[in-house]
Amino acid sequence: MKKDSIRELELLAPAADKNVAREAILHGADAVYMGGPSHGARKKAANSIEDIAETVKFAHQYRAKVYVTVNTIVYENELRRVENLCIDLYHAGVDALIVQDMSLLRLDLPPIALHASTQCDTRTVSKAEFLERVGMSQIVLARELSLEEISEIYRHVDVPLESFVHGALCVSYSGRCTASSLCLGRSANRGECGQMCRMPYTLRNGRGEVLEKDKYLLSLRDLNLSDSVEKMALAGVSSFKIEGRLKDADYVKNVTAHYRKRLDAVITKYPEKFRRASFGESAVNFTPVPSKSFNRGFTDYYVNGRESGKQMASILTPKSMGEVIADVNMLHNGDGISYFTSSGEYAGIGVNKVMNGKIIGSRPFHLPAGVAIHRTYDREWQQQLSKPTAQRTLMVDMEIDSSGITATDERGVQVRLPLECNLEPALKPFDPTKILGKLGSTIYKLRRFSNNLAELTFIPASQLAALRRRLTEALDFANEATYHYDLRRHEDKNILYPLDTVDERTNISNSIARGFYEEHGVKSAPDAVEIQKKTCDHEVMTTRYCLRRELGVCLKDKKADNNRRKRFAPPLTITTGPHTFNLEFDCVNCEMKVIKRSE
Repeated sequence: MKKDSIRELELLAPAADKNVAREAILHGADAVYMGGPSHGARKKAANSIEDIAETVKFAHQYRAKVYVTVNTIVYENELRRVENLCIDLYHAGVDALIVQDMSLLRLDLPPIALHASTQCDTRTVSKAEFLERVGMSQIVLARELSLEEISEIYRHVDVPLESFVHGALCVSYSGRCTASSLCLGRSANRGECGQMCRMPYTLRNGRGEVLEKDKYLLSLRDLNLSDSVEKMALAGVSSFKIEGRLKDADYVKNVTAHYRKRLDAVITKYPEKFRRASFGESAVNFTPVPSKSFNRGFTDYYVNGRESGKQMASILTPKSMGEVIADVNMLHNGDGISYFTSSGEYAGIGVNKVMNGKIIGSRPFHLPAGVAIHRTYDREWQQQLSKPTAQRTLMVDMEIDSSGITATDERGVQVRLPLECNLEPALKPFDPTKILGKLGSTIYKLRRFSNNLAELTFIPASQLAALRRRLTEALDFANEATYHYDLRRHEDKNILYPLDTVDERTNISNSIARGFYEEHGVKSAPDAVEIQKKTCDHEVMTTRYCLRRELGVCLKDKKADNNRRKRFAPPLTITTGPHTFNLEFDCVNCEMKVIKRSE
């Protein structure tokens, strides 16, 4: 990727299955990412090779790409199975594999492109440079990075950078959370995260006093970088990723359509810098509103820098906050609303109707004075989204003369067919576009037509219809034949890993991965936690999110209440069920460590 060239901007949407993938593409995605039959970091979002191949065929019509996640760690006895899986995905036409386990760089794979998963925890220039030089074609950056950090990485690498722009946030650096594995026996690095961060915790100080009881202290709000898309593009982000491979089609429709508009605005503003990564205009028949879809409240996290007192967590509930309703008359029969009771509980009811500014609910309820009302289910909105809501078409130009017809579409695909029609004298002027322009049953839409036939030449309608069908089929075939794939990059075996020793959270779970790190200069590489089967006294999370800061007692904040800060005497612990964790704070690097204690 040359830095002085026009850069493609890619909107990358999640897909639980082939139907959601289709909706994502129709609503403007330039690429989709989905799970394969196994070894994806969302085990519940697996798809068959046949369904993936079907998705590929649909996406490639628009030159949209399909990426498949093979981003769990791989056990020794699974290496050949994963190798065969990757071969099957290659033959299905997949554009790239999103991977975490470095063994995939050494398996006998076809020349399919590999992308470094967010599970690789790429936060530094040195890590990004390493991943590029060992063969990664695209790098998913850590969610915690600021615009300045993204820009610095962009200046040092040439492969596209991918960054999350919307959706759920992991509280720990991705790929480095072992809480679920150690506490629940369900490894996030094996696609079975038990979401320990969404559980209620009780916080105690060093004297054993309860500071917060049964609060969702590690449950982050959802990411929403709608207002930062332009700045991210200018900083060097090429692929804008929406989180949500477990989300339904309505969510993907809404959020994808929203970010399509945002990215298009950036491309229109900077035509000398950016262009779209796929083709086709999406006509969407609704106005996208992200707050109408599942969300825990929104945060822009760290992309615009750390700001003291800025809330990042939703500590009162891990459930959807929906949209705040300023006027109850906006509500309709069948809507669902939620609110916080006077005791701080998050409650919800169905709306039967609104009379004289008062909500009549599906059961008796009491709204505390001045409480915010959240609409978590908009019945009319959901009914609209349940129907077909988008059509995506490709513009095509046609030119006809006595020897043939030429069609050129916006992808740059051009075909020419001999006319092979009966040219007959016409009694009056004849307009062939009335037949040739009827492309409604295809993905094409006529933009320009040049008629170079002799004046008063007539072609029977049945022959024109057959010609139109042959023409669109020829465009489809030519597009498939000329589709460009990114090929696997070469591995520079001389580059050294940024560290000469790594810990168990580097997630080495097979001999090939171990050999990879050792050949790149790593002297000490312990097995992954899943192999060691550790149970306690282990750092299970490291996060830029700081609970002290979230609760207003940051040690670096000069405005913090000193009396309140004294109550947070160390060591701080959090407890959920039988599990207790120590909290350690690295104020120099603004990080918090969560350490599992013995039961």
